[in-house]
Amino acid sequence: MCGIIGILGSHEAAPILVEALKRLEYRGYDSAGIATVNDGELDRRRAVGKLVNLSDELVHNPLAGKSGIGHTRWATHGAPSVTNAHPHQAGRVAVVHNGIIENFRELRAELAAKGRDFVTDTDTETIALLCAEYLDAGDSPREAARKTLTRLDGAFALAFLFDGEEDLMIAARKGSPLAIGHGDGEMYVGSDAIALAPLTDRITYLDEGDWAIITRNSLEIRDAAGEQVSRPMKTIQIDSVMVDKGGHKHFMAKEIAEQPLVLGEAVRHYLSDDGNTVALPEDMDFTGVERLTMIACGTAYYACLTAKYWFEQLARIPVEVDVASEFRYREPPVTRGTIALFVSQSGETADTLAALRYCAGKADKIVSVVNVAESSIARESDLALPILAGTEIGVASTKAFTCQLTVLLMLALKAAEQKGTLTPERVADLLSHLRALPGLMNAALTLDKPVKKVARKIAEASDTLFLGRGVMFPLALEGALKLKEISYIHAEAYASGELKHGPIALIDKTMPVVIMAPRDNLFDKTVSNMQEVMTRGGKVLLISDSEGLAEAGEGIWQSIEMPQVDPVLTPILYALPAQLLAYHTAVAKGTDVDQPRNLAKSVTVE
Repeated sequence: MCGIIGILGSHEAAPILVEALKRLEYRGYDSAGIATVNDGELDRRRAVGKLVNLSDELVHNPLAGKSGIGHTRWATHGAPSVTNAHPHQAGRVAVVHNGIIENFRELRAELAAKGRDFVTDTDTETIALLCAEYLDAGDSPREAARKTLTRLDGAFALAFLFDGEEDLMIAARKGSPLAIGHGDGEMYVGSDAIALAPLTDRITYLDEGDWAIITRNSLEIRDAAGEQVSRPMKTIQIDSVMVDKGGHKHFMAKEIAEQPLVLGEAVRHYLSDDGNTVALPEDMDFTGVERLTMIACGTAYYACLTAKYWFEQLARIPVEVDVASEFRYREPPVTRGTIALFVSQSGETADTLAALRYCAGKADKIVSVVNVAESSIARESDLALPILAGTEIGVASTKAFTCQLTVLLMLALKAAEQKGTLTPERVADLLSHLRALPGLMNAALTLDKPVKKVARKIAEASDTLFLGRGVMFPLALEGALKLKEISYIHAEAYASGELKHGPIALIDKTMPVVIMAPRDNLFDKTVSNMQEVMTRGGKVLLISDSEGLAEAGEGIWQSIEMPQVDPVLTPILYALPAQLLAYHTAVAKGTDVDQPRNLAKSVTVE
C-alpha cells in the first residue's frame, strides 16, 4: 500500500525522491508528497492524483535540500486531498507513514486538550503532533521520536525528518515493512528494495518493532525493548529491466507475456537432477502430516483453493483453506500433525502475516510460498519456498499466480510421492508435462488477438458470470476477480453445478457467461450447465480445447480454443486466457490497467 522513501544524500533530494516514488506506484496510491530540510528549515510539496501532478507542483514551486522524505498515499483515514496527503508536518517534525494507528482517537483527544490544532482527517497527523509535543517540551529529536513510538498502537512504517537536522532521519516499523539502504556517504529508507534499487544494492531490513537512528555515515538500530541490536546487511539484486515495461503498453501485458519464462525457471528450481522427482529441503516431510491448513488473501487464496484439489486428489491429505482476514478471528484449533501453509506474493500481506503468527507454535511446521525472499512472512516461516516470478509491478497478479500454482502443484506431487499415493511413474509423467508447460503457454499467448476481439464485446456488458467445475472452479473465481478489479465490470463466479441453485436467475440475453471447461471427466456435466444458460438466452464464451469445442455443439456465442494439456495442469494454462480477457476488456474500457482505482499491490494494513 502506501510507499515510503527517505534520503540523506549529497545531491538535491527532490528529483531523486520523485523518481523513487515512481518505482513505488505499483503499490497503489491516490496522492503523493515530499518534504526536505534546506538550510535547517523543513518544507514540503504535496499533490492529489498521479505523481505527474506532484512533478508539476515542483516545477512551479521547487523544493531544495539534500535530506528528504517522500510518500505515496493510499487513503484509509480521510479522503484523498492535498490536506490529507503526506508528509504531515507539525512544528519542527515531518512524518510519512504506512499503516494504521488504532489509538489515534485517544491520542487526538489528549493532544486537543493540550491545545494542539488538527487540520487533517488522518491518523498520521496525530503522530506528527505527538512528536511535536515532545519536541516543544525540550526533548531531542531522537528522544521525541522514541517516546512517540511507545504511544502508538497499530501497524506502521514511519520516517521522521526534523527542522534543523539535515543529517538525521528516524525510521521505525511495526507490522509494515521498511528497509534501510546503505550508500557511500549517503543513507536511504524505503518501503521495499525496488524503491532503493537505483540508489544502492546494500539493504538492511528492520525486524518487527525495530526503530533506527540514521545519519549519512551511521545506522543505529534498537529493538522494541530499546536495546541496541545488529541486523544483517544484504546485497540485493534487482534487474532494472524487471521494472520497466519492456516495450509493452502496460506492466500487466509484460508480466502476462513473461509467464512461460518465469514458470520454466520455477519448475527447474524444484526438479531433481534427473527431472523425475521434486527436490525440496530435507525437512519438508509430508509422511506424518494429517492435515494441511492453507491461508492467503485475494488471488493467492484462489491459488490455495486450486491446490486443495491437488493435495486431496493426488496426495490424499485433507486440506482446509481460509481467507487470512477471517482465519485468526475464528480462533480455529490448530492441531499437531498439521502443516500451516501461507501464500503471499509480497510476503508482507498484513492479514496473512497475522494468521501466520497465530499458527506459530501450534502447527508442526510453518511453510510459506512467497515471491520476496526477504519478506516478513518468509523470515518468520520454518521453510520459505520462492516462486521465482521476479518483480511484479501490475496490481492485478498474473505471473505470480501461475508461479504460485506451479510451486503448490510440485509440493502436492512431493507429498504424493512421500505418501505413496502416486506411483513414481505417474509423478515423473506429471513432471514431464510440467516441463512442457512453458511451450504450451507460449502457444496460449498466440490467442491474444482472438481474446482481444471477444474482450471488446465483454466490455459492453455491465455484469459477467464465470463458471467452472472441479479444479477449474477456483480459476473461474480468479477470472472473475481479474475482470472486476481492472475493468470495473461486476463479475461473479460459481461452481457450475451451483448454477441452478440461484445464479441462473441472473441469466438473460445481456449476460456474458464465461465457461472454463477443458475436455476432462467433468466436461459432460459442464456442457449440461452450459445448455441451461443458452436455453435462457445467455451468451456463452466457452474456453476449451479442440475436443471440448467439437463436443459442445452449436449455439455458443464465442469460443477460445486452448492447447491440449494434462487435466491436472489445466488451471495453470487456462489462467492465461482469463488474464488476457480481463486485460483487453480493461484496455477497451480505458481503465487504468496497472493501477486500478482503490486497489493496492501490497496490502499491509488490516
